[in-house]
Amino acid sequence: MNAVLPDVSLTDDAPFMTPLQWVGMQDIDLPITLTEPGYRRSLHACADAQVDLPAAHIKGIHMSRLYRLLDGLGEDALTPERIQQVLQAMIDSHRDCNSSSARIGLSFNLLVRRAALVSEALAGWKSYPVRLNAQLVQGRFSLRAEVVVEYSSTCPCSAALARQLVERRFLDDFPQGQVISREEMASWLRRNATLATPHSQRSEARVSVGLEATDPSLALLALIDTIEAAVATPVQTAVKRADEQAFAALNGANLMFVEDAARRIQDALQSHFRAPRTQVKHLESLHPHDAVAWAE
Repeated sequence: MNAVLPDVSLTDDAPFMTPLQWVGMQDIDLPITLTEPGYRRSLHACADAQVDLPAAHIKGIHMSRLYRLLDGLGEDALTPERIQQVLQAMIDSHRDCNSSSARIGLSFNLLVRRAALVSEALAGWKSYPVRLNAQLVQGRFSLRAEVVVEYSSTCPCSAALARQLVERRFLDDFPQGQVISREEMASWLRRNATLATPHSQRSEARVSVGLEATDPSLALLALIDTIEAAVATPVQTAVKRADEQAFAALNGANLMFVEDAARRIQDALQSHFRAPRTQVKHLESLHPHDAVAWAE
């Protein structure tokens, strides 16, 4: 155990004298602690960690040093400042490789308990995929947080076409001049209001925003809540019939094309978050392809 072990990364030169932009590891299992107003939870993350290797003669970096620094990331609450500190430590640990840049990627699912729309004491868990991409390049820190939020979208064009069919059936069933009572009208609607139904589908908003090292937290819940409030039809967890009816009403009051959804979200983010980028995808039930839109 006391024998000196060989380290070819130090003793051997690289066979090809080529600098490398990034070298490191991907998909490292890591526990992290996320703390935000009203939320504290230990989560399982997958981490990527790399440094640059500008010294063309250096055969390899010190992977174990990066791993140990990442391992310490889970000891404290995850904040922009803590991420920047680890990035700087990664660079400092590779001064013998002339490294001056480092980057970290963290992927995890944010698990949040969501209440039903109207049923009291009814709630369920919803998982939000999150991706953090942080870099410290030549002393300049950058961090972007990306979240994925699912919602329901009902097509305005399809809704208009469905309403026209219901209107035509009504005119056929009740010729001009025929008088009907409120009860007869209500009975007709119960039988015929769904003569045609607009198509709707599960949809996805992928949104990223910029963060500064001085920000007290990642503000992921605030970002998710802002997106869900903008689209107004986030997918639900536990529901009873009353909640399903309330959800149908929300969809009817918020008909939207993919363009409408992208504009809604981007407009809601502009005044509260830095450099928002929005991509929305409607997984069409009418077509075998998706409708997509971007805003930046």
